[in-house]
Amino acid sequence: MAAAMELRCWGGGWGLPSVHAESLVVLAYAKFSGAKVTVSPIDWTWRTLTATVPELSCGEVIVQEPTSILNFLRKQRFNADYELSAREGADTMAYIALIDEKLRPALLHTFWVDAENYVNLTRPWFASRSPFPLNLVVPGRQANAAFSRILLTKGEAPLQRITEVEAKIYSEAKECLNLLSYRLGSADFFFGKSPTSLDAFVFGLCSALQSALPSSPLQRHLTQLENITRFCDSILALYFSPDRPDFPPRPCPGSPQPVPDTKDANLQKLTQLVNKESNLIEKMDDNLRSSPQHKSHRADLRASLAAGKSSTPA
Repeated sequence: MAAAMELRCWGGGWGLPSVHAESLVVLAYAKFSGAKVTVSPIDWTWRTLTATVPELSCGEVIVQEPTSILNFLRKQRFNADYELSAREGADTMAYIALIDEKLRPALLHTFWVDAENYVNLTRPWFASRSPFPLNLVVPGRQANAAFSRILLTKGEAPLQRITEVEAKIYSEAKECLNLLSYRLGSADFFFGKSPTSLDAFVFGLCSALQSALPSSPLQRHLTQLENITRFCDSILALYFSPDRPDFPPRPCPGSPQPVPDTKDANLQKLTQLVNKESNLIEKMDDNLRSSPQHKSHRADLRASLAAGKSSTPA
């Protein structure tokens, strides 16, 4: 009998099943693949200081970081990418690498470095979910970690101050969102009729940006990409129950009128870059694809939802 799987992560808030973007990625993928995972929020425990989230435990095995957790679930035959072709699998890996490089730093800056967001939204929430005296320590520690990661990944030698890399961070993040919007088009999911690991990563990072942020140029840009916002709302409606007590309704974001951006001149270059990366990954992936694969445990949630609706009395 397979060991039970437990996922430790930050709890729900801001209209989301978790306020932590990386935890959202794993939660979404577990839903997509049909993995039975017990969610254990670390809220109000001493793990708010010591835990590295998301963290998946299965028997004596402990796995951290979204990419490693998704790989572990695939080995347990919970594979949301089973139906992808070799080319689509290579594209998925290239897009996820692009998201991690271009979008994640801007998300960290938005929640942990931007002073208005940190003081009015991020710090109060995390402090309220940490026991005393950790509520005095945890938010600052998280902010310092985000600050250091941004400088180490985006600063150039000699190491720049955060204000000198802000413009670069948000410019690259907008380019990444434009590329994702272009790839999604009018489809429900990025590949075919079922969500995959790429859908999980896009949902995890973009849905967090739809929170009620006091200040966010990236959120204003996201509101102009209607297919991405529709995509995030659809995932929430299909895979996460809105009537849970720890799943409050999504608050409306601030309503400043978005200023339309000019068409991104680097969009075509980014598309070409992703295509080149995916071609290289596809060649490396051929040997893996030649090995036997197990069928996914993915549940047909759309069918179950439809059956539930048809059985509801008028």
